[in-house]
Amino acid sequence: MDTFTLARGTVPLLISLPHDGTHIPDDMAVRLQPRARRAPDTDWHVARLYEPLAQELGASVIKPVASRYVVDLNRPADGHALYPGRRETGLVPTIGFDGEPLYLEGQEPDADDIRRRIEIWWRPYHQALAGELARLQAQHGGVVLWDGHSIRSRVPMLFEGRLPDFNLGTADGASCGADLQWNLTNVMEAQDRYDFVVNGRFKGGHITRHYGRPAEGVQAVQLELVQCQYMDEESFAWDDAKAQQVQATIRELLRCCLA
Repeated sequence: MDTFTLARGTVPLLISLPHDGTHIPDDMAVRLQPRARRAPDTDWHVARLYEPLAQELGASVIKPVASRYVVDLNRPADGHALYPGRRETGLVPTIGFDGEPLYLEGQEPDADDIRRRIEIWWRPYHQALAGELARLQAQHGGVVLWDGHSIRSRVPMLFEGRLPDFNLGTADGASCGADLQWNLTNVMEAQDRYDFVVNGRFKGGHITRHYGRPAEGVQAVQLELVQCQYMDEESFAWDDAKAQQVQATIRELLRCCLA
């Protein structure tokens, strides 16, 4: 089976959705706790948010088939921590965002299992992502990589209290130019529906940090959205009215990347 899908666009913008996938192979699912087989930590419906905007703007979109429980595409393959000193779920998670074990006792992945997952699921995604960035940069002279994520508004294991609605991350300004970060900030300041932060709890994961090389013509930005602004966080049900409002703001942010 294909491990990802890539829809190639015509403008210098690639939207990556590394946690959109929900597939868990049967041989892995039987090793998971029953509650984990539903993959509750999925970035629910992010493709549904972004794909209409990508088609409208002419942007490329890459998204995986597999759940982040199979392997987390926004982590480095060596398993290095993104936020040293803080609790994290890792390259091949063994705990969920609730801090509870994902696997049945004694069924956790071993080193060989992790290596297989990297080769089958992680590496092809990143090869395709890098290839599409290179294609767009060659055509346009520069490119923006937008890494789209979402998360529950309250995850005590990861952060205190409620997360702001829109969380923009640029690796503290290292993954994109100052002008782009400034313009994105201005878009958020010009609206009053959502609160936001830049380089707060989420500064950008491996994708943003690894591929963002503004001096070389590749800028990268991560957006972490709170799910309650476009869906029901308990049932995972899409909320069309809320989602349309969120899409309107995302559209302005993406347009800013193409300005």
